[in-house]
Amino acid sequence: MKINHSRFSRIIIILVLTFYTLTTLRAQEKKSIQIIDQETETSISNTHYRYGSQKGISDELGKIYLTQEPEAWLFLSHVGFGTWSLNPEQVQLALASGKILHKELIYSLQPVSVISLKMQDDKDKSVLISEQERLHHDAGAVLSLDPAVSGIRKSGNFAFDPVLRGFKYDQLNVVINGLQSANAACPNRMDPPTSQVALNRIKNVEILKGPHALRYGIGLGGTINYVQESPNFSDQSGMYGRASTLYESNGSIWRNEGRIGFQGKKYDIGFLGSYSSGSDYVDGSGNTISGNFNRGTLGLYADLQPKKEDLIQFSINRNFARDVAFPSLGMDLRTDDTWMTSLKHSHAITGKSLINWTNSAFFTQVNHLMDNLLREPRMMDMSTPAKTTTYGLRTEGEWKFGLGKLFAGGDFKQEGAEGARSRTALMGPMAGKTFYDNVWQDAQIQKTGLFTNYLFPIGSSIISASARIEINQASAKSPSEQFVLIHPENQNTQFNPGISLGMQRDLGKAFNLEIWGARVQRSGSLLERYANFLAVGLDPWELVGNPQIKPETNYELDAVLGYTGENLALELTWFGAYLTDYITSEKTDFKPLLPTSPGVRQYINIDKAIKTGVEFNLKHQIGNLSQTLGMAYTYGQDLELAAPLPEIAPLDLRYSLRGYFLERKLQTGINLRHVLPQDRVSKAFGEGKTPGFTLLDIDASYPIGKLLLLKGGVQNLLNETYYEHLSRPIGMNKTPMYAPGRNLFLMVSFKFD
Repeated sequence: MKINHSRFSRIIIILVLTFYTLTTLRAQEKKSIQIIDQETETSISNTHYRYGSQKGISDELGKIYLTQEPEAWLFLSHVGFGTWSLNPEQVQLALASGKILHKELIYSLQPVSVISLKMQDDKDKSVLISEQERLHHDAGAVLSLDPAVSGIRKSGNFAFDPVLRGFKYDQLNVVINGLQSANAACPNRMDPPTSQVALNRIKNVEILKGPHALRYGIGLGGTINYVQESPNFSDQSGMYGRASTLYESNGSIWRNEGRIGFQGKKYDIGFLGSYSSGSDYVDGSGNTISGNFNRGTLGLYADLQPKKEDLIQFSINRNFARDVAFPSLGMDLRTDDTWMTSLKHSHAITGKSLINWTNSAFFTQVNHLMDNLLREPRMMDMSTPAKTTTYGLRTEGEWKFGLGKLFAGGDFKQEGAEGARSRTALMGPMAGKTFYDNVWQDAQIQKTGLFTNYLFPIGSSIISASARIEINQASAKSPSEQFVLIHPENQNTQFNPGISLGMQRDLGKAFNLEIWGARVQRSGSLLERYANFLAVGLDPWELVGNPQIKPETNYELDAVLGYTGENLALELTWFGAYLTDYITSEKTDFKPLLPTSPGVRQYINIDKAIKTGVEFNLKHQIGNLSQTLGMAYTYGQDLELAAPLPEIAPLDLRYSLRGYFLERKLQTGINLRHVLPQDRVSKAFGEGKTPGFTLLDIDASYPIGKLLLLKGGVQNLLNETYYEHLSRPIGMNKTPMYAPGRNLFLMVSFKFD
């Protein structure tokens, strides 16, 4: 049989071309992706999208139709769900699964920074930094990742007391899951609320800037909310766990953390623990700084779902600290024992405007002992056992009206403190005699509040309106005779209203604008009302409280301009706070209790003060590299004295460059921090000027299999000798408390599930 080669060749060519065409057409075939609300599992219609040269709006089923473009990012925008994006790898996964899950963002609208501590599932996982931060014994220290947050330090290794935009102490509202808190038992705040937070189950920290988060209480300058992980239910019963350890060379610091859990379809129960210890460290010049500490936590948690619509969450933690050195104070922490427990019940409702109702309660007790018995030389033996008890209740409903959402509820919190200081003279004519000082006067404050927050779209804008009214009742059950002579009436009831209004609007495809205004006031704290001749300020002057002190009021305006591009995100923030009846202190002619104190100040109100500042953040992705840039600056002024407000941190600039290599398993990082000198200081409060400094850190990490992670690095690589502006000086000579010099660290983390 004779074959016509020419004809056969043409047939082969036609078949090849047909196959190529069909393959190409199949590759270019549009695939559907459904956009779904992660919480309600309902479709999200009217979502705008842009994908390479393709753009459009999701249909009534929440579906969009795409032809894959290998290098293109997918940008999505919805009036109720905000703006978000997927990188090419995430788009490929979405095309394969046919869906995109996204959580509604309308309810969390407000100026906020989020520090993530949780290991993520996508390729941009934060495991390389999260496990190291989770190991830290002080939850306040992780806040320093945001340049807008600085910290008051009285110990080299313990008790990072946050300062946000110049607001500190009770001007900030520190909570766990929007509710639980702790009060410092130490008048000098050796144990600030942030030090009592166990990071084992914290997935992120919300730094809610400004006085806008009225759902969680009154935060005059901001709210710091530690958010716990969601329950880890599973259709299959099983066990999961994690164990991590880290060693730091400077100070011989060991940090250890772990948890083990048992999960099923309706339960997630587990145990957690941590223990850290360290000793003296050296600064960049080789000088030794007292830094001994021992810190640990043991805890139990149980998340139960008896019905699909019900969730019960219970936790109890036992924190302890031993022999913590505080070189800038007159005493050291000897023991600190804390119990923290919480109970929360959430009930989901379908088919009605009311979609969820949550009730919760918490209890916290801090037992604290400080003394100077290991200090040599000393003129007297001093010891102060103190206790604070805090408990509260909260109820909140959530309603959905179209695209709008309403939160409303009420809460109650009681704070109480008691303790006495003993002073035994060791020399002079009074040798052997012991004096007792009523430190807290068995004082207590009750706060009863009602709150509401309504979020709704108007055109292409989202409006947030919040309000809170709070009754604040304060009293002292056992006031000292000396205090009664100054303040015969120690009870006081105050009414504190607050209101906040915000707007977010998209300006084209890439830009967005937020504007916020608020008027919020807060009453004085336990310390500001009932401090009984205590040296708790910047200098040795003793402070005495004022039960009748007026609430201080903050009139604040925030403006945020943002840009989100394919590989670049920018955010510029400005804030201005006009403060009336600002709580501060002034010198009096009262006689101090301690011979080392030059005099006594009393808490008072001043007519007006201002705080204003700017913050800038940049994120940029370049292939396997990512870089971030952050900056924060705050200016504070006492308008009555025409002088700077005390304890305002200087301009802080951060730059970070991270690289992802070997299939993104090897991750390396370079971190640069530059802080300017602070020349604007308050001479009236004995505040000194501080020089600027520059720090350089490097790190690298690599996972070994799926269970093990190794990370190592060097902090303060250049061995800079420096100290933070807000670190308290040591002794009567005000010697700066220098920070650690060069520090090498190595971390090993093991995880299974």
